[in-house]
Amino acid sequence: MWNRLNLLSGKRKYLCGLTLLLLGGAICAAFSMTGNDDFNIARREILLRNIGHELLLKSGDSTSRVLPVEKISENEYQVRFEKELTFQPDYLVNTTRRLLAKDPLANNYVVNVLNGGNTSATYGYAISPNKKDDIVPCRGRVQPSARYRIDFKFKPADVIAAKNGYILGSLPFLAFVGFIFFRSVKLRRVLPDGQHTNTFTLGSVLFDAKNRKLIINGKTMELTGTETRLLHIFASSPNQTIERSRLQKELWEDEGVIVGRSLDMFISKLRKKLDFDPNINIVVVRGKGYRLDIRC
Repeated sequence: MWNRLNLLSGKRKYLCGLTLLLLGGAICAAFSMTGNDDFNIARREILLRNIGHELLLKSGDSTSRVLPVEKISENEYQVRFEKELTFQPDYLVNTTRRLLAKDPLANNYVVNVLNGGNTSATYGYAISPNKKDDIVPCRGRVQPSARYRIDFKFKPADVIAAKNGYILGSLPFLAFVGFIFFRSVKLRRVLPDGQHTNTFTLGSVLFDAKNRKLIINGKTMELTGTETRLLHIFASSPNQTIERSRLQKELWEDEGVIVGRSLDMFISKLRKKLDFDPNINIVVVRGKGYRLDIRC
């Protein structure tokens, strides 16, 4: 007879394994995103330096340097220059939009141009994913020469949304892998954990439950998983009546659907595989169930 407690324990074990698989996959995805962050940050700093470079060239300066980009906070950067320069707001806006379009996480940001040590903005504008929401004032006015610093502040929600998208996008694949793993383990399982009796002698037949086989006079006959479970129930209680409802429950409870005629079909298949030995028979006990008769 199947050990129900062991069966439930086994199910819990595999469910825990599936949960750990999904959790591990999500953690791996998160760590992979950390690596992508480092790459994207380095790439963004190069784009920002390139903006400074093009501004210097536009102002007629091809010799002075763009100083190292300073990261002010998680989503804020500052571009500084070695010498004074002048700039046209139109050119700054267009250059910024063109170069930052190469950064997949930079489509929503605010730019402020600061003059020297002054913390107030000499010029500023905001770019949004939807162009009609852009805020770009005073585009036609050329700014006087000064030691400018350009502050770029990116919206954090865009970075978070991109991370979540990568992680959530990987979950369906992980769920599919987990489902295949769980189903393959379930199909391979013949007996529950802790079941030590794997072979039975039924008359002249040796029933190998672990390997799903009947061995008759040295010849082997294969059994399906359902046939194996059904014969195991009978072999564990020979010459005893087993209720039909119990057989159905123990065979198909995990499947969620019990079809009444399915039991009769598998009983018929087992009878055909055992009928070469007249001392073995599965008989109907009317109004109750079935019994495996084994005569000496």
